[in-house]
Amino acid sequence: MSKLTGWWKNRSSAEKIELYCRWSCHLFILLEIFSFGLLPVAAEGAERPVPALALFLLVVAHSVLCGVAYSRAMDWAVGRRERPVRLSVTLAATTAAFVVTVLALRAYGVLSEPAVAPQLIVGVAGFGSGALVMCLSSVRQMRYVGPAFAGGTGLVVLALGLSVGEAVGYVIGVLISALFFSLACGFTTWLLKVVWELDRSREAQSRLAVAEERLRFGRDLHDVMGRNLAVIALKSELAVQLARRERPEAVDQMIEVQRIARESQREVRDVVRGYREADLAVELEGARGVLSAAGMDCQVDFEAGRALPSEVQSALGWVVREATTNVLRHGDAQSCLIRLTAPEAGAVTLVVENDGAPQAPAGPPGSGLAGLRERLAVLDGTLQAGLVAGGRFRLCAEIPSAHVQGLEVRA
Repeated sequence: MSKLTGWWKNRSSAEKIELYCRWSCHLFILLEIFSFGLLPVAAEGAERPVPALALFLLVVAHSVLCGVAYSRAMDWAVGRRERPVRLSVTLAATTAAFVVTVLALRAYGVLSEPAVAPQLIVGVAGFGSGALVMCLSSVRQMRYVGPAFAGGTGLVVLALGLSVGEAVGYVIGVLISALFFSLACGFTTWLLKVVWELDRSREAQSRLAVAEERLRFGRDLHDVMGRNLAVIALKSELAVQLARRERPEAVDQMIEVQRIARESQREVRDVVRGYREADLAVELEGARGVLSAAGMDCQVDFEAGRALPSEVQSALGWVVREATTNVLRHGDAQSCLIRLTAPEAGAVTLVVENDGAPQAPAGPPGSGLAGLRERLAVLDGTLQAGLVAGGRFRLCAEIPSAHVQGLEVRA
């Protein structure tokens, strides 16, 4: 069952919305064929089978052309291909030719049923207008599509010698149909663009956060090691010069180089230790900021009555960091709750719960949760992760009270 539903769950929110929009637009193909393509066959097939079949095939061809236009226009909207200019021109010409053909058949009495021509023209013009609007780049261009089809239909009706009242009816019907499909398809294109822009913005924000952290680490390492390495280089050069002159001070300089090197080792370990140890308060506040910036409703609750040792805070800080990363990368959460409970007596519990179930990775499973379990195991702690009631995903870390000492938790 998981394989049947994985193709949907493993998609991002933007991909799901795009897939929904594509299905909706491609269903228009069947809707046009069964709603309007079969109309001349049912009404005129018995008496005039050739014109009825010809009109049916024209509607099928037009609906397929609209389907291709839907697909190409959505690809263009999300930036995967260039705008389908030639296809949009072909679609507009095909729709206009179909309208003229039906009106000519109506004017010369080929279509005996009076309701067939208006329904065919209104339907095909509406679907054609919607597909054409999706190929346009601005609202100013979109708003002229419906009136252009309606006005052109009215002029053709008058040119073929039909009545003014009939021309007005065609104009109103085509205008209403074209405006409806133009609004629906135009909104679809706009929605796809906005959703993918938000998805790209979130991805860029994540990349910038990683780059900023790398710059911070590089800056700290440079500040620590830059001066010491420069001093080591100068003293080593001085020791070489003194040694060539057989001066005893060369030994003192090398002893000083050795001392600075050892001091640099200690400072580098301090930098790496500070980089690798997570501060719980900083991680909680960072999680709130990152998830809120990603458009989620993040709530952080403290229910604590005592302070936590540094090793406990570090372990729980890593849990918060990994859980936040999973929410951003593997789920479609809209809300997230982070609750820390550290009563005066009892185990310390950290719960991270969100409403977006994580997506299964395409490759081998990651090591994030396994690494957290290893960190918590040092403190005899446990980590549980999985779905709970309501389709929410919960990650719960618990550390026994034997490792918790102190007075009061500071958030």
